[in-house]
Amino acid sequence: MRVALFSETFLPKVDGIAGTLCRLLEHLSRRGVESVLFAPAGGPARWAGTEVVGLPGHAFPLYPELTLVPPYAEVGERLARFAPDLVHTLHPVSLGLAGLWHARRLGVPAIASYHTDVPGFAARWGLGLAASTLWAFQRWVHRRASLTLAPSRATQRELGEQGIGPVRLWGRGVDTERFNPRWRSAAVREWLSDGCPDAPLLLYVGRLSPEKRVEWLRPVLDALPHARLAVVGDGPSRAALEELLVATPTVFTGWLAGDALAAAYASADVFVFPGANETFGNAVLEAMASGLPVVAPRAGGVLDFVADGANGMLFEAEDPGALLVAVRRLLADPGLARRLARRARLDARRRTWASCLDDLLAIYVDVLVAAAERRAA
Repeated sequence: MRVALFSETFLPKVDGIAGTLCRLLEHLSRRGVESVLFAPAGGPARWAGTEVVGLPGHAFPLYPELTLVPPYAEVGERLARFAPDLVHTLHPVSLGLAGLWHARRLGVPAIASYHTDVPGFAARWGLGLAASTLWAFQRWVHRRASLTLAPSRATQRELGEQGIGPVRLWGRGVDTERFNPRWRSAAVREWLSDGCPDAPLLLYVGRLSPEKRVEWLRPVLDALPHARLAVVGDGPSRAALEELLVATPTVFTGWLAGDALAAAYASADVFVFPGANETFGNAVLEAMASGLPVVAPRAGGVLDFVADGANGMLFEAEDPGALLVAVRRLLADPGLARRLARRARLDARRRTWASCLDDLLAIYVDVLVAAAERRAA
């Protein structure tokens, strides 16, 4: 099987799409699947044996960290030379359109995976009209694919309600060796707690932007003055959040990766995640694998793996007071926190990358078989 991938983002940018894509390329190599990746320039020339074709683009004004490669990028000759059996576009917006167009030109099936709830972000930013326009654009894009893939059941339902289909589920995994309670570190906890390692330590990991609602953690800290907060990540809201939380016991670390990120998870006490627009919630699953009780909204992709009162705490998604109640309960009941953490770790271990990526390969085969049957008919 020969698969051409088109992604709007890749390394050195750190986000869920890039992380998933790295895992996918490594898995394709292990399974003997030949692949090529078209992505914005600036990343490695190869990853796990896959050639990465870097293409020039421009920074997106509303999201400067994102480089958009135009849909008229010159990829046709290189794609034809590779002769793919299948094209997979990851959250097609601009470059992905080129992938879909050239797949049709070459007569090969194309699938599109949906990764980020951009219309939901727009609605949360108060741009309701923009959200409607973005959904219309998504419908137009996904009609050009044979199949759409959703990372969670909640996202699968939402796409169906928006008239996008057919949609199949392609979940995500977690590396439970990388994210593991054994990486707990006294030195890291000293750093994250700003020198107060005996205080309860709350942890947030993720992008710092309006839709993540990290500002909801300020009332939590006000009500629980004995607690500390570590914020791991970066983004356009960082300066405003640092100003908001300046008088609180909060440490901002910036982005962490590898061993440093694993140790940060394992060295905290409770993982707090206020954002309600997650199509999956990779950071929540990483926290669970690291042996943390998690507090997350009753919304979005986290509902696929967080069970309220069993392996985590869910709060009503639009009620910041409910977030405080859940955190307060965990800090007041260490026995409950330990029980949730143990179950979280056990449940995370069932979600392996190998399993979810083999599921994707099975979907690839189904799409190829269906395309062959259509040609025969």
